[in-house]
Amino acid sequence: MTKGVIYNREKMLKNISKNLGRDMSDDALARPKWKHEPQWKVFSGYTQNQLVEVLKEQCSKIHTDFIETSGGELPHVVDQVVSNYGGGPIITWEDPRFEEYGMGHLMKDEWPEKNINVNMWDPLIGRKNIELAEKANIGVTFSDQTLAESGTVVLYSDKGKGRAVSLLPTTYIAIIPKSTLVPRITQVAHSIHQSIEKGESIASCINFITGPSNSADIEMNLVVGVHGPVKATYILVNDR
Repeated sequence: MTKGVIYNREKMLKNISKNLGRDMSDDALARPKWKHEPQWKVFSGYTQNQLVEVLKEQCSKIHTDFIETSGGELPHVVDQVVSNYGGGPIITWEDPRFEEYGMGHLMKDEWPEKNINVNMWDPLIGRKNIELAEKANIGVTFSDQTLAESGTVVLYSDKGKGRAVSLLPTTYIAIIPKSTLVPRITQVAHSIHQSIEKGESIASCINFITGPSNSADIEMNLVVGVHGPVKATYILVNDR
C-alpha cells in the first residue's frame, strides 16, 4: 500500500498557531512520563493460565458462553456451537488461521454437505459482503488480541477481514488463541503505539468487541442484541 505524503504541514500548523495567538514550539512533542502508572499493575505477573481464569469469569458477566479446547478438537467444537445456534448461513474472514487450525475441511466440505451455506469475506465483491453479513445467522472470526479483564476480543480489519462479520450476523463466534491473551487494553494500546513508531502499517479499523450487543440507554435497563449479535461464544484454543 502506497503511503500518502503530507505537504506544508509545519507551515500550516504555524499559521494556525499564529491566528490563535500563541507561538508554536519548534521542539517535537514528547509523550509525558507519569509518576504513577497503575494501568500496568492490573494482573501484573499473571500467567496465561491465570489470565484464562480471569477471562472465563468475565464472560459470565457479559452474557457470553466460554469454551476451552485444544487445537485438535477445535473443528468439532466450532461445529457443535454452529449446530446449537441453528446452523447457517455463516460468514467468516478470509483468514489463513482457519487452515492452520484444521478448519478448512469443515468449512469447505462438511458444512456444505449439511446444506450450511458458508461465505468468506471477499474484497472483490464489495458491498455484497455486507449484504451477506446482514443475512448471516453466524459470524466467525479469530481474535487478534484478547483482553482478559473486560472479556474483549480485538479485531484488526483487513482486505479479507471485514468488520461486518462480527457486527451484523444474529450470533457471533470468536476463536481465541491462548497466546493472544493480555491483561487489559493497556497492553494493546502499547503494542499499537510501538507499531506506529516503527513505521509499520496497522489496520485502518480496530474493533474492540465485548460479548453480544448490549445497551442500557433506556432507563438503565440492560437490553441484549439491540445493535449487533444477540448471542456470542468465545472458544479459547490452547495453542501454547
